[in-house]
Amino acid sequence: MKRILLGVILMLSVASAEEKSIILGGGCFWCVEAIFENVKGVSHTEVGYSGGKDNPSYESVCNGDGNIEVTKIIFDDKKISLEKILEIFFKMHDPTSLDKQGADEGVQYRSAIFYENEKDKKIIENFFKKEQENYALPIVTKLYKLEKYYKAEDYHQHYFKKNPNQSYCRFVIAPKLKKLEQ
Repeated sequence: MKRILLGVILMLSVASAEEKSIILGGGCFWCVEAIFENVKGVSHTEVGYSGGKDNPSYESVCNGDGNIEVTKIIFDDKKISLEKILEIFFKMHDPTSLDKQGADEGVQYRSAIFYENEKDKKIIENFFKKEQENYALPIVTKLYKLEKYYKAEDYHQHYFKKNPNQSYCRFVIAPKLKKLEQ
């Protein structure tokens, strides 16, 4: 019995060693999460806050505590690369718009990427350099070293899946999903 359990634990360790994470802010976190929930190679998404005061709430973020609405993307880098994640991210929002995505305006809607290690930072910086050629305006997406991440309230998690008929979901998120499918 002990050998079987040890084997299961070892298999779980190997599987989780292949997973990586990146934290993205690209406007409303409901939109970012809805997009990445459907991407092959992404195993999990979670919305939260980063970049501002400690222990934020949705209300404090909306009142300008400096935090950004973000989505944590957990992915298997053997199935999807960080570069591909970034490519999708840049297609789903406007990286040249400062603190604004569509009708959503404020610091909490800033385009941002929070990296966890120097290897990922270099990949992201190289991606920015290559991608800038595709834009007339400068890319304003901010690159931050991840200091703290706070999971958002439960009612925000997987919001689009739970509320597909809510007006914001129908008129903002659904068209983004359709655009990316094409």
